[in-house]
Amino acid sequence: MNVRTSGSVADAAPAAARAPHGSHEPDDPLAQGLTGLGLHPDDLPDGLVVADENGRVTCFNAAASRITAVRPDEAIGRPLESALPLEDLEGRRWWPLTDPYGGPATRLGQPERNLLLPGGREVLVSARYVRERPTGPVRRLVVQLRGTDARRRTERSHAELIATVAHELRSPLTSVKGFTATLLAKWERFTDDQKRLMLETVDADADRVTRLIAELLDISRIDSGRLELRRQPVDIVAAVRRHVQAYTTAGHRADRFEVKVADPLPALWADPDKVDQVLGNLLENAVRHGEGRVTIEVAPALLKARAEDTEGTAVTVSDEGPGIPEESMSRVFTRFWRGSKRGGTGLGLYIVKGIVEAHGGAITVERAAGGGARFRFTLPVGAPAFLSQA
Repeated sequence: MNVRTSGSVADAAPAAARAPHGSHEPDDPLAQGLTGLGLHPDDLPDGLVVADENGRVTCFNAAASRITAVRPDEAIGRPLESALPLEDLEGRRWWPLTDPYGGPATRLGQPERNLLLPGGREVLVSARYVRERPTGPVRRLVVQLRGTDARRRTERSHAELIATVAHELRSPLTSVKGFTATLLAKWERFTDDQKRLMLETVDADADRVTRLIAELLDISRIDSGRLELRRQPVDIVAAVRRHVQAYTTAGHRADRFEVKVADPLPALWADPDKVDQVLGNLLENAVRHGEGRVTIEVAPALLKARAEDTEGTAVTVSDEGPGIPEESMSRVFTRFWRGSKRGGTGLGLYIVKGIVEAHGGAITVERAAGGGARFRFTLPVGAPAFLSQA
């Protein structure tokens, strides 16, 4: 790094001594600006390192100390290159390579990138070059540091999602390809009943692929905050009974299901398709993973809001199966959680939680009175603002 200095590292001792316990020098302009806002550099969640026009560190906050394992009093007053020795992923020393105090005077800084601390630990680094006038000399170099733990968790989650999707797609697509290739090659050799069975299998596998793609789209919209809701009046009791009827029509005993309704219920405005998706997922979990009777209760409820309680409608789905282990309760609504080895992508309850929260509602899980799982979601019932103002 081509910086203007007027002495050795030892010359920095007086500067460091001025702030032996602090994270910045008293005359650091950036720190003074933060103080004017009622903030201290140590209040910032990310690492902050500031160097003056001579390339010496004037601010080294607590987060930077935590990330680099360097004490602030060891960094203050030292040249930036020795206080914060960074290398790129190819092993090149970062500050001489980028030369923030030299080079083109039109540069504004450095975008965030992965760099290495001594010992090979990765850190995310971005920098801003502060000039008193455009194309003027750099008066202050502001460096932001962030750990890579959050990014690694995200990358790990994405990798798990890709692996899960690949696994879930392989089976039905292999089946579809196998049956269609067999039918095309040997159509005349099969009876009509055999052809029908193969085509029904292909149809079921195609539905499975379609459901998986729909789940992936839902996850993408939930994670990006782009889940669209088309609110309209919803008869939640009729929706519950419709789902129960579908199970009994499919061959399940009618006495396995019990619907309890606490009247009167307030008018519910929600997205009917999304509510159906939530109900379908919770009932499927109760039937597939639970045992005994499945009880669905619908009742008025209050949603705990920040300012005041909000009127809502609560739906509770309980079963009498083995339930969910206590140590797993906190992970039920995370991606890829599976209550058993009975198939599924482990994405359904994550999507359910996203849909409920997009409505402004809440969902919880606990152990039911009969020992099984008890899911309860509550949706606010207020009409849209354009109707309430009419």
